[in-house]
Amino acid sequence: MTTNDSGSAPKPPAKDPWDLPDVSGLTVGVLGGTGPQGRGLAYRFARAGQKVVIGSRAADRAEAAAAELGHGVEGADNAECARRSDIVIVAVPWDGHAQTLESLREELAGKLVVDCVNPLGFDKKGAYALKPEEGSAAEQAAALLPDSRVTAAFHHLSAVLLQDESIEEIDTDVMVLGEARADTDTVQALASRIPGMRGVFAGRLRNAHQVESLVANLISVNRRYKAHAGLRTTDV
Repeated sequence: MTTNDSGSAPKPPAKDPWDLPDVSGLTVGVLGGTGPQGRGLAYRFARAGQKVVIGSRAADRAEAAAAELGHGVEGADNAECARRSDIVIVAVPWDGHAQTLESLREELAGKLVVDCVNPLGFDKKGAYALKPEEGSAAEQAAALLPDSRVTAAFHHLSAVLLQDESIEEIDTDVMVLGEARADTDTVQALASRIPGMRGVFAGRLRNAHQVESLVANLISVNRRYKAHAGLRTTDV
């Protein structure tokens, strides 16, 4: 007797990992959008045609930075930025990470949150990784935002390259971590909106620490070779 004869339904074909959703109509908010990394991400997404709102503790600072970036970028205080966005990227300094997210728990409820914060320390030997009590910045975000869908991505990007208007493509992969495939697919698709960039699924949030920590190694690479190194994964 065959499987079909026994009445069991055949398994559906495996989903193509590169079959990603259309995210072109989503509004991207960037908390910490006046800092180097936030400004760079905002510029690249807006240049790719995405609607972008950058947030800051002071609305006037965000509005001034948005005017400098152009491409239709808008500025608002952090709470308004969160309310107006479909996807919210957290690009604040590590020392303000917890406080910022705690203050925006209500505005971020139901939102897809992308944490790109790298907990790092610096001493005379260079950069080194810090390990938060929760395990990583992304896991801290998930603990502080129980009503949000938290993912992690965009850790290994050079703010210098992101902000350089003469550069057409950013040659790098983006490691994307999260608990729900629909959410990581959305973030992968968002990363792929930037020419030269590709989003690659890299596991669940429990694996975020080593992804965040790798930035310390990239800083060492960049200092030795006077570069702005990124990452590429092979055979995928």
